[in-house]
Amino acid sequence: MNRKEFLKKAALGGIVLPSFLNGISLKALAGTPLVSALNGYMNDDRVLVIIQLAGGNDGLNTVVPFDQYSNYIAARPNIGLPQDKLLKLNGFDGTALHPALKEMHALFNDGKLGIVQSVSYPKPNFSHFRATDIWMTSSDSDKIVNTGWAGRYLNNLYPEFPNNYPNKAMPDPLAIQVGSVVSTTFQGPAFTMGLAISNPNSFYNLIEGKVNVDSPTRWGEQLDYIEEMGIKTDQYASVIKKAALKVTKQSDKYPAQGKNSLSDQLKIVARLIAGGLKTKVYMVNIGSFDTHAKQVEDADRTTGNHAKLWQKVSEGINAFMDDLQYLNVADRVMGMTFSEFGRRIKSNASGGTDHGAAAPLFYFGHNVKSGLIGTNPIIPATATVNDNVPMQHDFRSVYASILQNWFVLQPADVQNVLLGQFPLLPIT
Repeated sequence: MNRKEFLKKAALGGIVLPSFLNGISLKALAGTPLVSALNGYMNDDRVLVIIQLAGGNDGLNTVVPFDQYSNYIAARPNIGLPQDKLLKLNGFDGTALHPALKEMHALFNDGKLGIVQSVSYPKPNFSHFRATDIWMTSSDSDKIVNTGWAGRYLNNLYPEFPNNYPNKAMPDPLAIQVGSVVSTTFQGPAFTMGLAISNPNSFYNLIEGKVNVDSPTRWGEQLDYIEEMGIKTDQYASVIKKAALKVTKQSDKYPAQGKNSLSDQLKIVARLIAGGLKTKVYMVNIGSFDTHAKQVEDADRTTGNHAKLWQKVSEGINAFMDDLQYLNVADRVMGMTFSEFGRRIKSNASGGTDHGAAAPLFYFGHNVKSGLIGTNPIIPATATVNDNVPMQHDFRSVYASILQNWFVLQPADVQNVLLGQFPLLPIT
């Protein structure tokens, strides 16, 4: 089957094959690069790690417009952060971070983390499900797309997937998500271009051989089903285990297992990257950032649900960055955060914030161009419950910048992957 025939049939099929092995959820398989060497633009060494902040993060209490503090606190009298506790950014005195982001603050000042201000898209959608779908598929808000942006990118590099894979050219998964299901982000024209590790415990059970798939368990039963379907998921489990076992020691900055769910996920990602997997894209997640009520503690507004979440994110990214350096793979990796939308400018009567539009996005890595892209959003002197943070940057500009400047994808292919042309940002 040639590329044109494959894509035509794939678009009509939309097949996704669920399976499980050793407690690891595997949904579809990864392909192999048939033409990447000839194309000359694929960088086999570079990796992207995506952190999903599920629920819709409150951007104004994350990256605070310090230069408009009086308007900020007037709009948020019950949740506004104390001025003397905010973390000012070096070189950007008008902007500050939530006190819980002290590790990310240090990374920014050290030139290893950057911020894109007011990221959204035209005509934003305020439904969690639809807004998440828009971010994952890179679609316009009024269009439904059945493939993910990273899935299309991977299909561009591995157009013959899924025939005859894995093989020597690419024995590894193209994408890995730590979670029970594979994100729509990785959906290709016919198959999901990655697999899911259902949770950190099952990952360690696999590499330590604690799960017996021949025993009369549901894993064994589903393995039989996998074998009957002819899916070679055992080969992927084998290469994951082999890669993981190559790494025997990691950074000591990670919190103890089970204390920080994001750190637990990122620790696995670092181990697999350092273990030699050629996997291009990883995805992890943490939530819920849907802080409609009790976003802060009345006695100390630097604490509360929002602060706890960001403390985990900050600790997790910092430990991950330290680990990548320790494992000598830091130059190969960049990461980014995203959340399906931001929150309204004005807080609500329940001590929280309601669904809004634009919000800041973080990117990080040892080879990124640190800084603040964009300007602080304008806070009205008399904000109303309907006021939103307006968009400065389309989220697809972030994707375009990563695809073209990090993964070295040709501009025409970037446009095909993202279903349009978007301005590049100085991220890398």
